[in-house]
Formats: sequence, C-alpha cells, structure tokens
Amino acid sequence: MPIRERLENATTATTSATAVAASTSRAREQEVPERVNERGGKRKRQSRQRHSPDDNAPTPLPIRAVIFDFNGTLSLDEPILCDVYCELFAEQGRPLLAQEYFDELAGLSDQEIVRAWLGRDHPSVDELVERRIARYRELVSDGSSVPETVSEALRYAAERVPVAIVSGAARAEIETVIEAAGLGDAVGAIVAAEDVAEGKPHPAGYLRALELLDGSLDASDVIVFEDTEAGVASAKAAGLRCLAVLGTLAPGRLGAADEIVPAIDVGLMRRLIG
Repeated sequence: MPIRERLENATTATTSATAVAASTSRAREQEVPERVNERGGKRKRQSRQRHSPDDNAPTPLPIRAVIFDFNGTLSLDEPILCDVYCELFAEQGRPLLAQEYFDELAGLSDQEIVRAWLGRDHPSVDELVERRIARYRELVSDGSSVPETVSEALRYAAERVPVAIVSGAARAEIETVIEAAGLGDAVGAIVAAEDVAEGKPHPAGYLRALELLDGSLDASDVIVFEDTEAGVASAKAAGLRCLAVLGTLAPGRLGAADEIVPAIDVGLMRRLIG
C-alpha cells in the first residue's frame, strides 16, 4: 500500500491506539514504571516477567531499515526530561510528580505534555517548550545520555541498512545529542516534532521516515525501537514491526510491541539484521 494512502487510512487505527494507551495509563493501580534511575544510564533491576529474545522468538524477516525513537530509547534521558518538566510545572503552580510523568506523559510530544498537564488552552505552551528544550540541551550537550553499547549497536546497523530517528523531540536537541555522541554520520534521516502535524501515537512520523529513507520500503521491511506506549502505538499504526526497550515503563505497559527486549546492543542487532 502506498505510504500516502497508509497515512490517510491511519487515523482510525490511531484513534483506537490512543484510546488503548490512555486506558492503560489510567489503569495503573499496580504498575510502577521501570525507569532509568541515574543520568548515567543505569537501570533498576527488573523483577517482572518479560519477553526474552531467546524464548520462542520468530525467525526474523529481512530487515532493510532500522528506526529509533530518541528520548528513552536512543538517548537514555527520560529521567532528565522528567526533572525538567517537574521544575517547569512547579513554577506554573501545578507540581508534577515523577510517577505522574511516567504514568501519564512519557512518550508524548512537548506541546501535548504541556497541554495535558496545564490545560488545553494554556497561553504559554510554546514558551514553556522552548524553555524545556534549552534546559535539556544544557544537560545533555556532551552526548553522555547515549550509552556506548547503544552507539555501537546503531553503528552496526548503519553499516548494513539505512537508519533513521523518529521523535517528538525538537530537531535541535536531537542533533545536539547525536553529534556529541559521534553518530551524526550514521543517521540518514530525522523526523522531529516540527516535521509532522501530529505527534505520537499518530503514525505520521514513521510514515514520513519511510519516505525519507526510501520511498520503496514496505512497512514489513523496517524494525522500530520504542520505549513508551505512545511510541509503540505509533509504530504499529504505521504497520511497522516494533521492539519495545525496557527502562522507561514496566513490561506490562508495552505489551502491544512485537517483542520486549532488555536493552539495545550489537548482539540484538546481529540477531535482527545478521
């Protein structure tokens, strides 16, 4: 199916995916997010049952491209984003707890996060987003939020297939981090917040990435890495295969993914790409 037609047909699927994600977010009575607990990228030990890449994993189909989400997937920075939003929202008179951020806001675009927490008609959405981006860039400008194991995996993939990033983050912050991490030459395309009218869980970003990578790519040719419900819903609504990476949310929140993996590394890429 042509990409343009898939985009036109995606709205219904996205509406359903959004409803499911919202319902799951509200039903968080026993779900405690598993998230990075240090800015250096260390993670809490997982105690919940999760999918294993060795447990009845299907024979991989040929992969012709790899797409990474940015925040929390490529750049292990969700705790940093959480801290910045907590500071900003406290200044606005509506404090945000870390638990609330991970339960309700992680994975959404900046504008949607501000509107969801401060009100749909808040008068300073763009100003707050600009302040959030500026503060974030100060904290991650050295590229340290991208672990070396993830950098190696991305480079391994880029030596074999085209690689892209699809994110609700601004292009300026994505480029700051990947350049500092030495990955600028390995990423062939970036679809940032300003490149699409609707952010995740809408599939527009991923469909745009397919066009930028190679207009002849079929969705089944591509594998996506995501870390949130909204991101998984976006990838699946675009018809893509999606691997959810642990670290931001608990495994139970990521069940719509094709597979859940503990981390991104060269071993995983070798299994997927060869």
